[in-house]
Amino acid sequence: MRRYSALLTLKGYSPNTQKTYKNEFSIFLQQLKNVNVQEMTPERLSAYLLYCHRHLKLSENTIHSRLNALKFYYEQVLEREKFLWQIPRPKKHLILPKVISEEKMIAGLIGIKNLKHKALLTTAYSAGLRVSEVINLKITDINSDRMQIFVARAKGKKDRVVTLSSFALNILREYYVVYKPTHWLFEGQERERCYSARSAQDIFKAAYKKLGLPARLSFHSLRHSFATHLLENGTDIKYIQEILGHNDINTTLRYTHVSKKAIETIESPLDKIARKMGL
Repeated sequence: MRRYSALLTLKGYSPNTQKTYKNEFSIFLQQLKNVNVQEMTPERLSAYLLYCHRHLKLSENTIHSRLNALKFYYEQVLEREKFLWQIPRPKKHLILPKVISEEKMIAGLIGIKNLKHKALLTTAYSAGLRVSEVINLKITDINSDRMQIFVARAKGKKDRVVTLSSFALNILREYYVVYKPTHWLFEGQERERCYSARSAQDIFKAAYKKLGLPARLSFHSLRHSFATHLLENGTDIKYIQEILGHNDINTTLRYTHVSKKAIETIESPLDKIARKMGL
């Protein structure tokens, strides 16, 4: 297990991926009991995964994660090339994005009394940021001259640049004057640390629970709503893919139909809503 963990680190896997792989591989080892893991064949592993599906009733996503963890062990740690290539992967259930309407979105943001909370959620929605991306923003990532936000080392360890909303910038300036952050744009209770993802999720739920929205919504619904509102406003799906930082167009195609628009003319849907309401 030590070699497994070390190789995950050396290959630069994200902390979340490392945690998932090690957890799934540990469960696999516990279930093997006295069986030597190195003596397992592709056929026995296939039978094991069938057992996970039929008897343990594991979800498609969990089986995918366990198969990935096993693939890493046999093909990366033990260097057995294409050891599991014959084992089919279960088809993933297509989960439709949970979207908040434009009207509910702006009502939720306007209704937030705490300026820091308002600035954080407004920034996230206005640029379609993941919770990990918005809490890890630094002050220097906000470029008001070019009206851009620099997102460093996002999912997949990719940097990207997204549009800075004029409406969001005004709130950020007001927030900056009051809170005076020094490094992280949104600091935690200890100023040298960024805001926690759990706290960001909590302020999202508190803000939108008041509007009677379903409890199943999460912070990520801001990102889903951003993408959907762009699409509804006529933005080409290819540009939405670029803005969201998706590697695969199929991920973005969950937001469906395509229309043409030049990337330099893209405006944050938050600005459109605010202008329409005279804010």
